[in-house]
Amino acid sequence: MESDCIHFKKTGYFSALILDYLAGDEKLSPFYTHSPNLESFATAIAERQFADEDRILLTNALRAQYAAVRKKKMDFEAVDRNIILLEQSNTYTVTTGHQLNLFTGPLYFMYKIVSTIQLATKLKKLHPEYEFVPVYWMATEDHDFEEINHFHHHQKKIEWTTDQKGAVGRFSTKGMEEVLEAFEKELADYSGNGNQLLALFRQAYLEHDTLANAHRYLVHQLFAKEGMLIVDGDDISLKKLFVPILKEELANEVSFKAVEAQSAALEKHYKIQVNPREINLFYLTEQGRHRILKENDAYFVHETSISFTEEELQAELNNHPDRFSPNVLLRPVYQECILPNLAYIGGGGELAYWFQLKGLFETLNLQLPVLLLRNSALWMDEKQHKYMQLLALSPEQLFLSEGPLLKQWVMQQAEEKVSLKVEEETFRMLYDRLAKKAAEVDETLGPHLKAVEVKHAKSMDRLQNQFIRAERKKHQEAVRRIHHLKEQLFPGNSLQERKENFTSLYLVLGETMVDHLKEAFDFPSDQFYIFRTAVQY
Repeated sequence: MESDCIHFKKTGYFSALILDYLAGDEKLSPFYTHSPNLESFATAIAERQFADEDRILLTNALRAQYAAVRKKKMDFEAVDRNIILLEQSNTYTVTTGHQLNLFTGPLYFMYKIVSTIQLATKLKKLHPEYEFVPVYWMATEDHDFEEINHFHHHQKKIEWTTDQKGAVGRFSTKGMEEVLEAFEKELADYSGNGNQLLALFRQAYLEHDTLANAHRYLVHQLFAKEGMLIVDGDDISLKKLFVPILKEELANEVSFKAVEAQSAALEKHYKIQVNPREINLFYLTEQGRHRILKENDAYFVHETSISFTEEELQAELNNHPDRFSPNVLLRPVYQECILPNLAYIGGGGELAYWFQLKGLFETLNLQLPVLLLRNSALWMDEKQHKYMQLLALSPEQLFLSEGPLLKQWVMQQAEEKVSLKVEEETFRMLYDRLAKKAAEVDETLGPHLKAVEVKHAKSMDRLQNQFIRAERKKHQEAVRRIHHLKEQLFPGNSLQERKENFTSLYLVLGETMVDHLKEAFDFPSDQFYIFRTAVQY
């Protein structure tokens, strides 16, 4: 497997906020605590405090959560070892999180997990006196089913239909037989690795009663030997650790005040990712996950008939903390309350809302973790790479939109024929002379002359585009290949990793997929990887 790398900035797919963060731009420094590099972890370790009794509660919760998926012939050695390590005061976690997308969803899910595993390994080498455990936080309390009910295999959408409501982790897996049948049709021409994928889907979704248990089984089977710990926050024992902050949120709207102030400062330079609400909590029951609203001294559960006085709500919180669910802004706070965590690894959109939280963490006297951008990659097979070579395309050109790419390619092939640089320079010199003459005759002629110059420039642009279109007609086969390449590598004009599922890669690499990813990626990194496999992807 061979690879190329280009800087994230050259892809055109990363926001100014993320690029400035990676570059260490000073205007972002008020919004995070630690710089995104390995050197920051010495300070992060020294500052991180976590009570021994909370470690025991956490490890007991993890053992209870894993009990639902423990079966014969499953490898739990690395996971059990890391749970034991978590009981020790010199052990820390590094964490990523994601929704419970069907069959893991977009390919970048794999990159998140591998980035987290890589970080734990590197930190152990740098700080051998400490232990570092990779953690995957399952977003089981999320209720946006439309975002997670499908995955794409070779650009074919495989979808699960159900009318269940509420936290997706609690959903029954009934109806998954139909999804398996649809997936099996897409794998009709495969054996070996394809059969392993079908078996993995069947064991995960047909042999477990809830989506949370199915997802835990699936991710564990893919990463068992790596010791990746899978945490489900929808757990009453863990929610008890979060109760003091929940009380503060309900009584004083602490997150709204802190995040609003931070967001206002951040918005002077960048687009805000999430807008805070007065109360950033949901009320969670089997009937759904609904916002908690406050009017005067009473609390209401949005779109329901449920209401509480302040005293009733405090009693409900003490007796049933599992019924209170943090939204996107409070979930990171919950995570840092129950884990001895040093780092969060996420995509650009995720890190963007973490930058809104520093003030909230300071208000709550919590340590903000090191924020790191996950790895990103594009995969191509030998046929696609051959097209790229025949067309003499650079890695950077692959990331251009199809229109600009075709224009640039034609210019490369026939620059002398279609370029109007000489003529444009001639026109520029002519208008410089005309401007001087007009100034001598009548200074008020300047604006009119400028309008004529702009009109001529637009005419030249139109003429050059006509030249390019005419030249493109002579290269129809190359144009077809460029279109085909862009369509395959950037489905829906999006990054491959945001659309395709890991199944396409697994068909090529099989059980060695994770090992290949670990070997290929460096983390942390500011490079976008371009991999190619020896067989068709």
